This record gives sequence, structure tokens and C-alpha cells, in this order.
Amino acid sequence: MPGESSELGALWRRYDARPVRLVRTREGRELSFSRFERAHEFHEGMENIARRFDNSMSRFFYSAGIVAQLALSSHLLDVGFPDMWCAKYVGLHVDRSLAYANATGFGYEDAETKRLMEVLSPYWKWNTMSQMQGIEPGDGGFTQVSVAEIITALVEHVAEVTGHTLKPRRRAARSCS
Repeated sequence: MPGESSELGALWRRYDARPVRLVRTREGRELSFSRFERAHEFHEGMENIARRFDNSMSRFFYSAGIVAQLALSSHLLDVGFPDMWCAKYVGLHVDRSLAYANATGFGYEDAETKRLMEVLSPYWKWNTMSQMQGIEPGDGGFTQVSVAEIITALVEHVAEVTGHTLKPRRRAARSCS
């Protein structure tokens, strides 16, 4: 396990998380790929939200939070974090996911990405129910375009680091009439 003075040890203390031994497993790798696939699915949905709800930054930010969390958890699971540990100690805090990822070799020290993750966290605050309750989080000056660019680059980096790729989807055969 990383020492008390390690970056990972510092994060465990900062977030009051139980230290965990990182062990890569076949199950972790499979779950990592599944999260990567889901990140892509939600990423497509995020693009649809941008087209359907031009003025709904909250829906867009909520979707961006989901995509970021799925993508970052793909890396965390790949390097050996248990899924239950992530659920308990990371939850919906994409800023924590990015911090843990970077402490474990993710290598994505982009200031705007870090700032966006802080704005999004915890991403439940962007959902419709929170909005109906009067929660109005600040958008940090981000636009849909800038958020989309950051999230797309983040998902692409996850693919590069984990080695996950998506197989092209098969198109239905056309019938000859």
C-alpha cells in the first residue's frame, strides 16, 4: 500500500477514506470496460441534450458529470480500486475521481478539466430534482461548447490510458427490393 506521504495517502486523509490495496483483477478490467462503454453511451446522450435543450445548462452539466464519472471510474477500476470503495468514498464527486485517477498514473493534469470537475461536484446538484428545490449551482463561466470539449478530451484520454476501444457498431443489413 502507498505510504503515508504518498499522493494517494494524502488523498485518503483529505477525503477521510479508508486506504485500500490496489490489485488489478480480471473482474476489475471487465467492469472498467463496461464503465467505458457506458461513458460513451452517456456522452452521445449529452450531445442530444445540447441539441434538444439549448438553454438547459443544468441538464447538460448533470450529463457531463455522469460521463466524467463513468469515464474516470473506468480508470479507477482498471488500476484496482474496488467498485464498492469508489461508491462509498468517491460517490458523485468527479473532482475526487480525477484526483484519485491522477494519483494512480492517469496523467491528466489539465487546469480547466480540474476546475470543471470542481464545478460539477457533486454532480447531483445539477439534476432536475435539485433545480426544483431551488439549488442553483454556479457554472464557473463554462459554456456547453467548452464543457463538451473538455469531456470529450477526458473520455479520449481514458481510452488512451486504459487501452479500451469500442468496436464499430454493426449496421442492419439492407434488404434488396
